[in-house]
Amino acid sequence: MNASIGIIGGSGLENFDSGKIIGKVDIPTPFGMPSDLFTLVELNGTIAAILPRHGKGHRILPTDVNSKANMWAFKSLGVHTIFAVSAVGSLAEEYKPGEFAVTTNIIDRTRQRPATFFGDGIVGHVAFADPFCIKTQALIIEALEQTSHPFHKEATLIAMEGPAFSSKAESHMYRSWNGQIIGMTALPEAKLAREAEMCYASIGMVTDYDCWREHEESVTVEYVMETMRKNVDGIKKLVPLLIEKLAKKDTCVCHSAAAGAIMTDLTMVPYETKRKLDIFYNKYWGNR
Repeated sequence: MNASIGIIGGSGLENFDSGKIIGKVDIPTPFGMPSDLFTLVELNGTIAAILPRHGKGHRILPTDVNSKANMWAFKSLGVHTIFAVSAVGSLAEEYKPGEFAVTTNIIDRTRQRPATFFGDGIVGHVAFADPFCIKTQALIIEALEQTSHPFHKEATLIAMEGPAFSSKAESHMYRSWNGQIIGMTALPEAKLAREAEMCYASIGMVTDYDCWREHEESVTVEYVMETMRKNVDGIKKLVPLLIEKLAKKDTCVCHSAAAGAIMTDLTMVPYETKRKLDIFYNKYWGNR
């Protein structure tokens, strides 16, 4: 069964209680197994696939999330747009715990994550100046405006490796870079989604002020989890509105992001590499 919308959530969102649950599917991929089963839900005729990023029970570290398998599986379901939710810390006074932030740009501080489908005999370079789908961002903002949840229309995300939180020196450095929020996910998801020619956009659920505020205690897991539980309630109210809007979204430049990106002579791409990537690029290489 195909799904047109993909939803990636952290802890809590897998317990989706809007729409009709059609079932759960397990999708093996050439890159291994995804984080967990995909929950297929139907809402007003639109089917969405929901994936818990860290697996049921939050058992997968941010570094260990198999994003390549996750993106391949979404593509195999027919997904054209992915909406991701992440817990983030705040690097700016005005981005308060409990609020949402639409992620508009990103600074990559990850170090240990496979971040591309290219390699193994094929070279490609996609544009990433605007890391998140602009059309999807606009629809997210429209949906948020229909709710009462406080949010920010833009935010630059510092994507850190983790799993430890920032040091105070790092937190102050990120603030000097004009980052507004910081989190351990969104990358490599955004890069892989772009290479896979799927729209991808993200909301950061602000849970804390990181550790830059000298007059407050440093961030703790307990504080993050309590704020996140409240944020998830807001996300659950948003998701039905957003699915309805995304279902009506027309074609997007994201869906041809790899056009012209492949540098390699297609006759020289190894068979096994082509087999793994055929789901993305068959339209470019056909029988070559």
